[in-house]
Amino acid sequence: MANKFTDEDALDYHFGNRPGKLEVIPTKPYSTQRDLSLAYSPGVAIPCLRIEKYPEDVYKYTAKGNLVAVISNGTAVLGLGDIGAEAGKPVMEGKGLLFKVFADVDVFDIEITTKDIDKFVETVKQISPTFGGINLEDIKAPECFEIERRLVEELNIPVMHDDQHGTAIISSAGLLNALELSNKKLEDVVIVVNGAGASAVACTKLLLSLGAKKENVIMLDTKGVLHVNRTDLNESKLFFATTRNVHTLAEAMKGADVFLGLSKGNILSQDMVRSMAKDCIVFAMANPDPEITYEDAMAARQDIIMATGRSDYPNQVNNVLGFPFIFRGALDVRATRINEAMKVAAVRALASLAKESVPEAVNKAYNVTNLSFGKNYIIPKPLDTRLITTVAPAVAKAAMDSGVALKPITDWDAYKNELSKRLGLDNKIIREITQKAKQKNTKIIFAEANNFKMLKAAQEVMNEGIAEPILVGDKHIIEIIAQNNNLDIKDLQIIDIRSKEEAERRNRFAEIFWKKRQRKGLTKNAANELMYNSNYFGIMMVETGQADAFVSGIASKYGDITGPALRIVGKKDGLDKIAGMYVIMTKKGPFFFADTTVTLNPTAETLAQTTLLTAEEVRKFNIEPVIAMLSYSNFGSVPEAEGAVMVREAVKILHTNHPELIVDGEMQANCALNREIRESMFPFTKLQGKDVNTLIFPNLSSGNIAYKIMQEIGGAEVIGPILMGLKKSIHVVPIDCSVSEIVNMATLAAVDAQMNQ
Repeated sequence: MANKFTDEDALDYHFGNRPGKLEVIPTKPYSTQRDLSLAYSPGVAIPCLRIEKYPEDVYKYTAKGNLVAVISNGTAVLGLGDIGAEAGKPVMEGKGLLFKVFADVDVFDIEITTKDIDKFVETVKQISPTFGGINLEDIKAPECFEIERRLVEELNIPVMHDDQHGTAIISSAGLLNALELSNKKLEDVVIVVNGAGASAVACTKLLLSLGAKKENVIMLDTKGVLHVNRTDLNESKLFFATTRNVHTLAEAMKGADVFLGLSKGNILSQDMVRSMAKDCIVFAMANPDPEITYEDAMAARQDIIMATGRSDYPNQVNNVLGFPFIFRGALDVRATRINEAMKVAAVRALASLAKESVPEAVNKAYNVTNLSFGKNYIIPKPLDTRLITTVAPAVAKAAMDSGVALKPITDWDAYKNELSKRLGLDNKIIREITQKAKQKNTKIIFAEANNFKMLKAAQEVMNEGIAEPILVGDKHIIEIIAQNNNLDIKDLQIIDIRSKEEAERRNRFAEIFWKKRQRKGLTKNAANELMYNSNYFGIMMVETGQADAFVSGIASKYGDITGPALRIVGKKDGLDKIAGMYVIMTKKGPFFFADTTVTLNPTAETLAQTTLLTAEEVRKFNIEPVIAMLSYSNFGSVPEAEGAVMVREAVKILHTNHPELIVDGEMQANCALNREIRESMFPFTKLQGKDVNTLIFPNLSSGNIAYKIMQEIGGAEVIGPILMGLKKSIHVVPIDCSVSEIVNMATLAAVDAQMNQ
């Protein structure tokens, strides 16, 4: 159900810490007198004169290009009505917060105390040079139609009344998908629209643009059906007047395919819903109470597809799915308006996104196992981070194609990457290794496939074209899990290792393994028995060339995989030990931690080997390793300390045998990570002029503790553990890992396999 809160909770939220929901923060340095001189007088005169000479440079030297005005006169605030400009300000600030959070669009909210259309339009025109776009909000009909029309015509920046077009875009996307699920066509269905205000008119006009027939629309206001015989209809209502012999909502609903409610709560009865056509669609979007409750509508009939404006039921029609990304796309191509083509593009982008596989992060956010396209999921969820890279580019492209873009985009991949960076979603490392992984068709064993997370990850790896997953497990269980969670795995190979069909391969693998280990205590019977274990069987597939890489660990202890890996594929030539590494994603960039998982107490020689393995692994990410060997001592400051001496000896080995490697130590962590301290105190190091990106820990305890502290307290994203030193690509995921972590590990495994070929 919806989150519950008291009036006091809401007041405390808006007052607490700092009144309101928005603040202005500097984007340029301001700590020195020089900074202030550049920010204001006299330095500011230079861009002023440049803009005077070249007016378009206002987008280059000011924030105009990313600044939207949210403007209202408070005459139609949410469900509160005409409460005035100041009373509506919390809503406008909230709108600004959503713009920033979802699309990194900056906002000034502006409240105007006039109901006069001419004065309102003139006020907005006078302040428009400040902004890159205008979002009109909470202005009552019919004045809002005229205000928007005039501003669109008279300004050369995008203007949109979100109450009209936001709801129209989101509901249209949901309706297209609902019709597809109902096997109906938009041009054929009868649509009842209850409400004749700004949202209702805009929703219906957009549906006409998408293919609905005007003669199939029945619209109602508070007095009943908009009929040609009525004499009280204004121009906007008269446009939708029908000739059908219907005058009440109950009459209109008989045989109707679609109900769009943009009116008030609890006016649609169960009997009205029962009178609709087969496979009916009900969008009851009044807030906070829909025209009919979700429970009543679902109880009325089984074949219904239902949407509301509420977050506590499936298929929420939420404007935040639209306006942040529509303005984002419009601003980024410097569109002169938001036209019908851009709205339609947003509709189709949203409808298409709902049909794609849903990332695990979205499922987690809404506490569900696996959202998938269907009656309860026809509209994307607001917390789906793919919205910005799906809707904004679609809108931007439509602006270009329709001739209203002044700054066309030429590199769409770069643009999408830039959009991800705006929200802190960009992960350059994962993006680059994903591109590497896609270059070759790599077959990856997903052992322990009797697990939802493994199956979901395999599906994503397949859908993204990262690799070709092979599922190892009980076929019957795998198929049940897939069916129960709407996972499409029909194109994935499933190997049921206990089946009769796999008997010959089990025997062959057992023979190979026995010959490897027969003088190390392994009996033939034991080898046969081990081939019923998915980890042994899967690693044997890699060893025999039937697969390229192996991923497991979600239901196994770490040693249950590293043990078979060492016995079957073995260490790379010349190595005494294997090692483990984590990639730690921070705001300062990626850091590489080793050894974090394998060797409890290394020798100097083992530590040197671990450093070389780590350097090799870091280079796979197209990063040159700059390595600090950590200790509690700085370059001999604790001369005889046992741990420090061991690190010191490892550094000597590396400096002697690998002088090209940028590595030094022993040093404390602050010395390693603070370049200013390091260079002032120890200017002789090989790290001079470099920022450290790779940390080698003196033992397993310190490495393991450090990465987990970074993960839990530092809020860093962690990728790993990455096994280093095996002859083939064998990788282990943590038992408590997420689907995205498995996908990341599979991506790394694919690249690792390519490098080993």
